[in-house]
Amino acid sequence: MNAQRTHTAAFSVDTAVRQVATALEKTYAGLLELGDIEGLPEHEYRPRMLSRALTAQAVRIATGFSPAEAAATVIDGHADQGIDAIAVVDGPKPHVYLVQGKWSPTGKASGDRNAVNELFNGLELIDNEDFAPFNPRGRQWAEIAKTVMDKGPVPVTQLIVLMRRDEPGTGFYDALEAGKKRFNSYSNRVGHRIILAREVWDSVLADLAPEPVELTATLFPWFGTTSTFPHESYQGIVMAEQIAEWAESGSNLFNLNIRNPLGRTAINNALIETLKEDPALFWYFNNGITVLCDSVEKTERRIKVPQQAPLTLTLYNASVVNGAQTVRAVAEAVAADEMAGTAQVGVRIIVTGRATDFAKETTKATNRQNRVEARDFIALDPVQAVIMEEMRAELGLEYGVRRSEVEPSGDIGCSVVEATCALACFHRDAQYAARIAPTLNVLGDRDSEVLWERGPQGIYDVLFRPRPGVYLLWNTVLVLREVRRALNTLRAAYESRGAALTEHGLYLLAHLVFRRLDTEAIDEPDPELEWARDAVKQIPDLLGELIPTVAATIDTICGERSQIRLVCADANRCREIVEHVLHAAEQPGVLPKTDKYRRAPARRKPRRPNAVRVLVDKGVLDEGTPLTVTPGSSKEAEALREWLAEDERRGRATWVNHRTKPILWAVDGKRYAPSGLITRMWEEADWKERPVSNQGSARWMTADGETLADLAWRTLQGLEDPDGEGSGSAGTSD
Repeated sequence: MNAQRTHTAAFSVDTAVRQVATALEKTYAGLLELGDIEGLPEHEYRPRMLSRALTAQAVRIATGFSPAEAAATVIDGHADQGIDAIAVVDGPKPHVYLVQGKWSPTGKASGDRNAVNELFNGLELIDNEDFAPFNPRGRQWAEIAKTVMDKGPVPVTQLIVLMRRDEPGTGFYDALEAGKKRFNSYSNRVGHRIILAREVWDSVLADLAPEPVELTATLFPWFGTTSTFPHESYQGIVMAEQIAEWAESGSNLFNLNIRNPLGRTAINNALIETLKEDPALFWYFNNGITVLCDSVEKTERRIKVPQQAPLTLTLYNASVVNGAQTVRAVAEAVAADEMAGTAQVGVRIIVTGRATDFAKETTKATNRQNRVEARDFIALDPVQAVIMEEMRAELGLEYGVRRSEVEPSGDIGCSVVEATCALACFHRDAQYAARIAPTLNVLGDRDSEVLWERGPQGIYDVLFRPRPGVYLLWNTVLVLREVRRALNTLRAAYESRGAALTEHGLYLLAHLVFRRLDTEAIDEPDPELEWARDAVKQIPDLLGELIPTVAATIDTICGERSQIRLVCADANRCREIVEHVLHAAEQPGVLPKTDKYRRAPARRKPRRPNAVRVLVDKGVLDEGTPLTVTPGSSKEAEALREWLAEDERRGRATWVNHRTKPILWAVDGKRYAPSGLITRMWEEADWKERPVSNQGSARWMTADGETLADLAWRTLQGLEDPDGEGSGSAGTSD
């Protein structure tokens, strides 16, 4: 059981009950014996099932058993003799636990002295070898417990888990002490332990946290710091072959880093080529790797002069805080060419002894020499760690704080960037929707630094202090996503200033959507996401009203020659527009009767410009921008599903500013045209019914959910209409 957590959220018994119930149902599904309660009504079945699962979780907390082992100890049911589980630890340190679990859906489980007395009565039956009164499972475990107890002065603990916040009353403890006196006349073998809701909650969050990473590092040549240094550390050469083995730990290896490996980029490709073509030069060309760990275990081959022989270290709870890209490049190179494993890599290892503040400062300092974005340091904010924990515990979703080659999206979760934009739109003050508007027109984390400005005048602290609840955060993300999707659909129906508004007004329109929705319950616990489903249904109609209203309002307040893009980024103007629009919505007859900028049906569809050339020529995307494949139809998705699942790299690529081959595929590190790579993917997936051609730019998507074709369309709009008044374009092609 993973009992280590880096951050702890503020405790709320209501939150704890909800998250613990969800975790218990998932953890013990199919493991508990529930045949005797099958067929009961749901309001009876679920509490009894959760009580048994809670009992098993208490066993895990006390013993370290696996979920299956803990579930097997549960004997709750008819003829359990007041004992819900009997957990026996054998071996050099034997121990017997008699467990009683009390679940409460309100977090107010009672500390019942009668139940305590039953627990001791059950112990007396075991001590007297009177096993017959127990049910079959209880009889089996009681006999095993007695066998272990007879081996000597084996401790017996009455383990009671109560789903409640506070300690039970004095009567409960009086019953415990009285019961212990019955058995401790000659020795203090019988004791007790009380587990309350907070400890149970911590245990299920710990289960969701990444497992600590253990690494082996063999350094030669090497040197270590002396005792005069505040932290034990080592520096030396590690062979690339061993670094590649580290990468098998996955993303957990980078838990303390401010960003994950960013995937195939031009720089990483150069590293890989050096490793494969001339591994002897790699040490000269690379800055090396810095690893933090809680503790180390040393194996020195010489006592008198240890530095004259290799040093092998086992690193516990290790994390690469600088050099994530190097680790990834080494792993890919060694997989492609075993000779790359002969390269030498400079490694520095620092033993922090769980000094978290020192670890954070080291992470910051070791990343200053490379280009690091303001967002990267947000990864060290404890608030974000708590949100990540709660997103997993409450909703089973991923929350990406660190920059990575693939940001969580869709049903998997969201990134901190997407969440920040959604919360800014939800804020009652329209200025925040206006202040983030420039991020629509430029891509890359450097251009979203406005999101991470700290202090009362910044955006970040206003949105994340106090910490937003995860239901609020996820619901706002779902609304913003639907607004974006709806606008992408509606955009083709507008021209001139209406089209400009659908492009540049995403955040302003999203803010108005939030103001028009009933958001009273947006932050309420809602595991089924009923609020979001209802809200999403309303968005197309709301936007149908808002687009002409907002366009007319901008014309009235700012003039018909005003630039839509600049208006949507002006905090004062946006506040004025929002006030006017909301007032108009409350006054019958004030809304415009005609949709002034709606496009008339086109007689002839103009030829679409080349999307790639538009994006490259105008520098829309940064080198290395992550891309993911999105099938163009359900039939295509079905044809590629299994093939993509076999290797997660197949659906990933990064952008290269090249006018004919801008897609750098994660599988082989080679460049392709968007449509050319899609065709190759169809062939490798052996899709028999594949079309003759495809629009590749509509199938590669950024982390923001926009395809290359969408981005090119937006860019083209800006080129044709720098003042936000052009007629737009029908679309783009590869």
